[in-house]
Amino acid sequence: MKISPLLALFLASRTLAFPSYASLAGLSQRELEDIIPTLQYQPPPTPPGPLSDTSAKLVNDKAHPWKPLRPGDIRGPCPGLNTLASHGYLPRNGIATPSQIITAVQEGFNMERSLAIFVTYAAHLVDGNVITNELSIGGKSPLTGPDPPAPAIVGGLNTHAVFEGDSSMTRADAFFGNNHDFNATLFKQFVDYSNRFGGGKYNLTVAGELRHQRIQESIATNPNFSFVSPRFFTAFAESVFPINFFVDGRRNDSQLDMATAVSFFRDSRMPDDFFRGNGSRGGEGINDVFKAYPIQPGYNAGKINSYTVDLTSADFSSFCLLYINFVNQTIKGLYPNPKGILQQALNKNLDLFYEGLGGVNSGCSQVFPYGQH
Repeated sequence: MKISPLLALFLASRTLAFPSYASLAGLSQRELEDIIPTLQYQPPPTPPGPLSDTSAKLVNDKAHPWKPLRPGDIRGPCPGLNTLASHGYLPRNGIATPSQIITAVQEGFNMERSLAIFVTYAAHLVDGNVITNELSIGGKSPLTGPDPPAPAIVGGLNTHAVFEGDSSMTRADAFFGNNHDFNATLFKQFVDYSNRFGGGKYNLTVAGELRHQRIQESIATNPNFSFVSPRFFTAFAESVFPINFFVDGRRNDSQLDMATAVSFFRDSRMPDDFFRGNGSRGGEGINDVFKAYPIQPGYNAGKINSYTVDLTSADFSSFCLLYINFVNQTIKGLYPNPKGILQQALNKNLDLFYEGLGGVNSGCSQVFPYGQH
C-alpha cells in the first residue's frame, strides 16, 4: 500500500503530532483511521449572533493594535482575514475556530451574519479540521504548529478553485506556483486600473474592468485555468469585498483609495483611525461587476486560449446549484465515505453551512450527502 508523505511523517514519530487545525479532507481511510483517534472532538457551537450595533465605529483601536508577524505566524490568500489576525480580532498566530472568524468579520468589517456563516463554513469544510473545530487562515501550515516553524506540508485556506482560485487580483494562479502570497506585480495592475478607470480610486467600474482583465490573462497564460463554481462566485465576490469592507465607514462612498488598499493588501494593516463600514454588508455590487463583461463558467482545456464553457457549473442564475454541487461534489469528493465521529462532525458542519445559505428561507432544499440525521 502506498503511504502518503504526510502519513509517513506522522507514523515515523508520534511526537510529530498531526496539527489540530490541519484539514482531514482528501486523506485515505488508512490515514483517517490513524489520525482521528489522536484528535479531540469539539462539536461546533451555534454561530455567534448578529451585532447589536452595526454602525460605523473605530476598529483600529487600542484593544486591537496592529502587530508585526512573529516567527511561525500564519497568513494566507485572504487580505481581510490576514488583517483581522494582525490586529488581534483573530488569534494572531492565524489559527482560529469558525465562531472566532464569524465574530471577527462582523466586528472588524460589519459583514452580514448569514454571509459570514456561509463563507466561513464553506472554507472550514474544505480547509479546516471538522473534528477539532479549528482552521488555519494560511496557505501552508507547519506540521508541528506555528512555533517553532516546521516543514510546511499541511494546507490551510489553499485548496485550489474553492477558497483560493485562479484570476485573483493580487495572487498568482496556482499553475505558476505561489498562489497564496501577495503578488506585487498584480497589485501594480490593481493600482494602474484604479488610476485609469477610477481616477485613483478602486470602485465598481474599476472592479468590472480588472475582473475582466484578470480572467483574460488567465485564459491567455494558464493552460489549467479553471473558472467554474464555486470559484466562479468567489472571484466576483473578491472583486467587491475591498469596496464593501476596506472603505472607511465615515465616508461610505464605495471609493477605495490606494494608500488604504496598500495597507490592507500588502501590510495586513488597517489605516490609523480606521472605521468599519456603516451598516452590515455583504456582496453588494457583484451584479454590477458581472454585467460589465458577462461570462459563463468554464475552463481552459489543457492549453492556453482554449476556454470551454461548462454547462454543468452553477452560475448567477442557479444559486441553489452552487450549494448542491459544493455539497455533493466538492465535499463528497473530499470525504467519500466518512464514518463515526467524522461523519457526525461533517453533518453538523454541513447543517451550519446550510444555515448560512439561508436555510429553508433560501428556497434551496437541504442536501444530505451522508444520509438524513
